[in-house]
Amino acid sequence: MIKRIYTIAVLAFLAVNTFAQTKVTKSAVTFKIKNLGFNVGGTFTGFNADIKFTPANLATSTIEASVAANTVNTDSEGRDNHLKSDDYFDVAKYPKITVKSVSFKHKSGNNYTGSFNVTIKDKTKLIEIPFTYVESGSTATFKGDFQVLRTDFGIGSKNIILSNEANVSIEAEISK
Repeated sequence: MIKRIYTIAVLAFLAVNTFAQTKVTKSAVTFKIKNLGFNVGGTFTGFNADIKFTPANLATSTIEASVAANTVNTDSEGRDNHLKSDDYFDVAKYPKITVKSVSFKHKSGNNYTGSFNVTIKDKTKLIEIPFTYVESGSTATFKGDFQVLRTDFGIGSKNIILSNEANVSIEAEISK
């Protein structure tokens, strides 16, 4: 009898912690910002993450992720090079953009909000990021959208033709 209880307890623990240690299998990091009133978009590649997310235990869940700043890609090579310069991301001095979780809250269903320290160009700001977390078989998908103020991070100085608000979307599929 004790063996059965122990087996059930171990199985329950494994079921609750299925996605506690994960590997990112797919990812997309995109952004949009208005420049001269037109939306300009782009992507970052080089996404890396250490995700230990357990919906049943948000207090111990953590997410640390980064993208390589020099992987910024828009529809213009000239714009890409300008974004990599010290006027914008200064990729030679600050090669990574990072996010690190502080806490999580469950909203409803698959909807969560995380408080994250976002670091760009050695400047860190606490940003609330709403996201969804959906499990499917041996994978799970995170999708989140948030806004950053570029001047909070010293990006693009006081450029009056470029909006201060940049919209960022992150999608990551993980497997254990």
